[in-house]
Amino acid sequence: MTREITIQGTVAKGYESVRDAFTSVLAGEQPEYAGQLAAYVRGRQVVDLWVGPDTDGDTLYGVYSSTKGAAYLVAALLVQDGRLDLDREVAYYWPEFAAEGKGGVTVRELLAHRAGVVGVPGGFGPEEITDDRAIAARLAGQRPYWRPGSTFGYHALTMGALVGELVFRASGGHTLQEIFEERVRAPHALDVHLGLPETEEPRFHSVLPMAPNPEQRALLDSLPEAPHSLLSIAFNGNGAHPTDIESFPNSRAVRANGPASVGGVASARGLARMYAALSTGIESGPPLLTADTLGAFGQIHSIGHDVVANTHKAFAVGFQATSECWYPFLGAGSVGHSGAGGSQAFADPSSGVAYGYTRRRYAFPGGAAVENERLALAVHRAALSA
Repeated sequence: MTREITIQGTVAKGYESVRDAFTSVLAGEQPEYAGQLAAYVRGRQVVDLWVGPDTDGDTLYGVYSSTKGAAYLVAALLVQDGRLDLDREVAYYWPEFAAEGKGGVTVRELLAHRAGVVGVPGGFGPEEITDDRAIAARLAGQRPYWRPGSTFGYHALTMGALVGELVFRASGGHTLQEIFEERVRAPHALDVHLGLPETEEPRFHSVLPMAPNPEQRALLDSLPEAPHSLLSIAFNGNGAHPTDIESFPNSRAVRANGPASVGGVASARGLARMYAALSTGIESGPPLLTADTLGAFGQIHSIGHDVVANTHKAFAVGFQATSECWYPFLGAGSVGHSGAGGSQAFADPSSGVAYGYTRRRYAFPGGAAVENERLALAVHRAALSA
């Protein structure tokens, strides 16, 4: 028996097919499914939909690595300001980073996941993992897990701290979270938080654990355990206090500190609006990034076999190269980032689309939820036809 689904929210004329696509996706979901879908096209919001118990468009979810998009935006602003140079060595700004053979690593290589500092032996402790500056201090003296520049691998839980320390040094002592708040979130009214105020806690809905079906559970159980693999090290599973990724955003310490790798809290509206603000501009002003900056950050820098994820990946300067990594119907130069729980967000400069999706229950098997392909395609097709 097909359950009745009531999707709330609005779509602009010409985007009715996006609501239909969302309805078809939800037909296969569990009764307690909750999620949000939002999109802008050339700076105008055209999709604002949500569904689920006690859910509305203002509900906030943990968005895991979709947070990294905010971190890269701050780095791009400092490059645009002339405060950071992509081709200078990281150690120019952060001398301690030169230890253990890392002196030649450039900012560009670091952002493109080529530095090899994905974690530390024995892992990070539970307090360290929520503190970007503490993570950075450990990583400065860490030997890379591969020769920097020779290959690439996803810096899952360390990239935000690495970018954050660069920002801190290059900006004269301002944290990445402070700059994001002052230059991006507040002036553009974005519901994306790298450090959720206590007053906003009632809007946050905790992440629900993955609920795999029997076939999916069998697949998960068949995966080999490798506690000292690069994948385990990168996700802090190699120590006495392994990080439980699924429940990570449910910690108030995580939400309060907003670690820039995976600690952000957002709505789909917020994610889509952030990517619209950086790429096309919104009603509050011109684009945050010039065409030159966006073009430079959208160039592919690392593509092929990711030695951490052990699969095909594609990274631009920090951002995932969304058209190569996820959705080939998007234009070249598309930038974005997905999150482990299922969230997805990106900007496609060629079509003017900015997209955001969140869901409450952690999606199988982790990473951008499969429904994003259908939903993003529906938005893209509608934008081209509008």
